[in-house]
Amino acid sequence: MRAYLPIITRGLGLAALVLAVLLLGILTGPSSAVQAGTGGAPDPQNEPPPNAECLACHSQAGQYVTLSSGELLLVSIAPQVYGGSVHGQQNMNCTDCHTDISGYPHPEKPVDSLRDYTLFYKDACADCHQEQYQQVQDSIHTREFNAGNVNAPVCSDCHDPHAQGQIRDEQGHMYLHERANIPQTCAQCHNEIFEVYAQSVHGSGILDNNNPDVATCTDCHGVHQIQDPTSETFRLSSVDVCANCHTNPNIMDKYGLSTAVLDTYVSDFHGTTVTLFEPTHPDAGVNEPVCFDCHGIHDIQRVDDPVKGIEVKQNMLATCQRCHPDATENFPDSWLSHYIPSPERAPLVYYVNLFYKFFIPGVLGAMAVFVVSDVRHRAASSRRRAPEKDATPEPAPPADEPPAAPETDDDPSTPGEGQS
Repeated sequence: MRAYLPIITRGLGLAALVLAVLLLGILTGPSSAVQAGTGGAPDPQNEPPPNAECLACHSQAGQYVTLSSGELLLVSIAPQVYGGSVHGQQNMNCTDCHTDISGYPHPEKPVDSLRDYTLFYKDACADCHQEQYQQVQDSIHTREFNAGNVNAPVCSDCHDPHAQGQIRDEQGHMYLHERANIPQTCAQCHNEIFEVYAQSVHGSGILDNNNPDVATCTDCHGVHQIQDPTSETFRLSSVDVCANCHTNPNIMDKYGLSTAVLDTYVSDFHGTTVTLFEPTHPDAGVNEPVCFDCHGIHDIQRVDDPVKGIEVKQNMLATCQRCHPDATENFPDSWLSHYIPSPERAPLVYYVNLFYKFFIPGVLGAMAVFVVSDVRHRAASSRRRAPEKDATPEPAPPADEPPAAPETDDDPSTPGEGQS
């Protein structure tokens, strides 16, 4: 046993030396990394700190940093919240987004306010979400930001990076609870519109019943490629936006609504003009109404609503008078709604249409028979006259004229020879 003591002693001494070096590296390493970094970027040769190291400090609740503006920046992260987020479930490191941090103390950030802090990381999402990031660049939000509106939303204003859950299932369908949260997300900036929308047939269906059949904000405005809703391009394309749901029998049949809305709109004088302009002049202004001119935008109600429903005649008259100020009480009677005439709906129009479906083809068919018969008759007559013309003898040449009679002296007007 005594023979092994020197070896053990030397082994313990070596282990103590290694441990001391490691402790020294831990204590001095982060500080050295911060001092070496001039732009706040991590040293690519160093491994990023694990999330557990970050959460050792940031998991403590109620931690704030006071910014130059006097605002308080919350720096506490609830581990269970982040663990349940889509980022946490994919085991993303904190430094995947916070690329300027490689240790402690953290480098100073050139921010004075909470908004500055948000904008400091506004492009961090592009590394993983390049497609969505590029789509946002073409949106009204980015155009507003580039025009100088720093309050225009960026990614983290809609998607909390520490709490954002999975939005879609494996089949690409949006989870109902995520869909129901969309109006509240938009309400952070558009609260006045949200209050109106919440009272509409669409908003109440989402907010009260989480009904997947009714339209939420992104169904009409898009997700990342949100366009200017005041533009003529959006106005002309809004007909197709409404048609996405209102021509779907799987949705409309549940509520007894017509799916012929697009066909009936396109076939009348309002829709014909709009559909002609949309593909050729999408930016041109037209004075023909589109869906929301009659039904409303965010305040759409049921058609039988006594106050705003346009199935009520007085409400429809008021709607028509916006464009037709001279419209009288009987003016709305000419509108057949978005239903194709049938024996149950507008029977008079249905049977008149049915009559003309047979009458017009019958008249045109009779005219076609008459024309074809006349052509055949004329062709046959021409063929019969051709042989008769061939059998007619040629006329005989004219006979020679008789010789002229000799002149005589009996002409009293001509004095003859020998007359004196």
